[in-house]
Amino acid sequence: MASSDKRYRVAVDVGGTFTDVAIVNTETKELSVAKVPSTPDDPMRAVMNGIGQANVSLPEVEVLSHGTTVATNALITRNFPRAALVTTEGFRDVLEIRDGTKDELWDAYEDVSDPYIRRRDRYEVSERIDYDGTVIKSLDEEQARSLATTLRRKNVETVAICFLNSHANSIHEQRMAEILREELPDVAVSTSCEILPEIFEYERFSTAVSNAVIAPLVSGYVNRLSDQLADGGYEGDLLLLHSGGGSMTPQMVSKYPVRLAASGIAAGAIAVQDIATRCGYENAIGLEMGGTSTDISLVYQGGIRVTKQWQIEYGFPITFPSIEVLTIGAGGGSLAWIDDAGSLRNGPQSAGADPGPVCYQRGGTEATNTDANVTLGRLGTDLIGGALKLDIGAARDAITTTVAKPLNLDREVAAENVIQVANANMADAVRLLSIRRGYDPRDFVLVVGGGAGALHGAEVARELSIPTVVVPPHPGVTSAQGCLLVDISHDISQMYQSAIEDVDSADLRASYRELLKEGRTRLHHEGIPEDRMKFETTASMRYRGQWRSLTITLPDSDSPLDDAIALFHEEHEREYSFSKPDAPVELYQIGVTAIGQLDSPPFAHFEVKEQEAPQAPRTRDVHFLSAGGWVETPIYDRDKLNPGTRVSGPAIIDQFDATTVIPPGDVAEIDEWANIRIHIGQAEQAQN
Repeated sequence: MASSDKRYRVAVDVGGTFTDVAIVNTETKELSVAKVPSTPDDPMRAVMNGIGQANVSLPEVEVLSHGTTVATNALITRNFPRAALVTTEGFRDVLEIRDGTKDELWDAYEDVSDPYIRRRDRYEVSERIDYDGTVIKSLDEEQARSLATTLRRKNVETVAICFLNSHANSIHEQRMAEILREELPDVAVSTSCEILPEIFEYERFSTAVSNAVIAPLVSGYVNRLSDQLADGGYEGDLLLLHSGGGSMTPQMVSKYPVRLAASGIAAGAIAVQDIATRCGYENAIGLEMGGTSTDISLVYQGGIRVTKQWQIEYGFPITFPSIEVLTIGAGGGSLAWIDDAGSLRNGPQSAGADPGPVCYQRGGTEATNTDANVTLGRLGTDLIGGALKLDIGAARDAITTTVAKPLNLDREVAAENVIQVANANMADAVRLLSIRRGYDPRDFVLVVGGGAGALHGAEVARELSIPTVVVPPHPGVTSAQGCLLVDISHDISQMYQSAIEDVDSADLRASYRELLKEGRTRLHHEGIPEDRMKFETTASMRYRGQWRSLTITLPDSDSPLDDAIALFHEEHEREYSFSKPDAPVELYQIGVTAIGQLDSPPFAHFEVKEQEAPQAPRTRDVHFLSAGGWVETPIYDRDKLNPGTRVSGPAIIDQFDATTVIPPGDVAEIDEWANIRIHIGQAEQAQN
């Protein structure tokens, strides 16, 4: 909540190559940005460097939000503290058995990676609870205390407790946790009944173990950063963006650190939703292309698509609601290479931040997408306001050596082919998230972000027959901007398996009340006043005999469950191309999303005055295959283009954090929110 001496809202997103900062001045509504190199050895250093470069006074900051890759990187690198698993006797190998699937189904020699916790560190205790919650064998507390002694001797720092059927009755897990906390007060303890009280022990065990192995690392990072911000004068809570699209305070992060495992990825999708909504579009596809990867998200009828099961590494599911984002290895630093059959490929290998593309002059030797764009004139010689100089000669030599000579192509044609392969990879990924899910890309706009998204956006849209591309005012910091927009939120669920006709309405209402009570408790714990609390109720349903379920938001009506069933049939038809309205439906799970609403940051809205583009301050030759080769192309400075200005392609629009390419035949306009809207093929249509 704003006060007179707090005039900034700050968001920081840590990426693989750069750490981005977005700042909104709540008085002037001005959005400003900063960009500094990431520091993988200590991400906090880049966060503080970015805030320092932005020249923001921490005592004047009202809210500071942060999208972090600490949890993600820990799971990728497996740089874990000493961890242990405590489970029911006979279930030590659930993590090893998994669900029997593998990433490469037909590769007999490839197997899933080893579990996060080694077999020697997985321990069994005597206890047993039936599927319906009945205690068959009580927890052996003497054995539990003896196990605590073993864990102390092995210097275990974090423990996951995963008992069979604890979703139906958590009494044994809770008692085991009490014993370990008494005996080992400095050890982090994660219980599956608290992390994920759901059926299917493999998914529940995997999520709880993922939470446990990163708990000390994430908590340590968050607490150190909070302390450093407080020392600098920041008086509020540090808000950490989680995978579901909300944020948590450090107190809740210490309990649910695994929710940060897709923190930065979710932020970009939230920004896409906000940008599209303000522009009047209900349907949008987000394409955020950074230095090493491209994140693709989908907004349909104003809502972001959410998935309930995802993973950082195949075979280790994290079953928390998460914004569905498809990530592929296509970024500015993705390498161009030729396979054994002589075909040109692009990524997923990347030059990364160090050494980076050849044109960065940091020791890179293999051609990248950035080198191809420099060779074609689409990128100039400066990046990040001149902080990074690009060597055109080195880029051209790399394209010649890596691609042109091996394929016997002209240098410019080779560079065009590199870009075309990258664009095709991104278009294919968009099809997976849209057409495969029953959505037609032609009904969407493409919102591009990341440092390289605006370079490729128009051509990707043309490939997919998407009519309009939206380039936000600061595309290079889209994820950081998304961090500014999130409310505090928590997803709470409970198994509730019953045929619809057998549901006891009074019992169901009582179950929802318990979830709402838990949600309200969490929001109070985070300092949210009652008038800022909002609750959304959901029900997961399936046809009788199905394994998969669909989650439906209960409508605000006199008969919410009956109306939700009708919505379930509609969603099933769209998702799977069939529905059976006469088939019996089962209720599988119920849930509540508890939201603590924060003030939305004010973004400046401008008056639009239609006008042609001013005289370009400079030109350079840019290669466009559609125009037959090199074309003298006007280069505009984005901050000199007023709302209402129309620019016909070919044209290049430069700014601090991105470069926008408007190919021949397309027309761009600056809208009332200072976005660039590129209308694909509009110039060609006008001529016809």
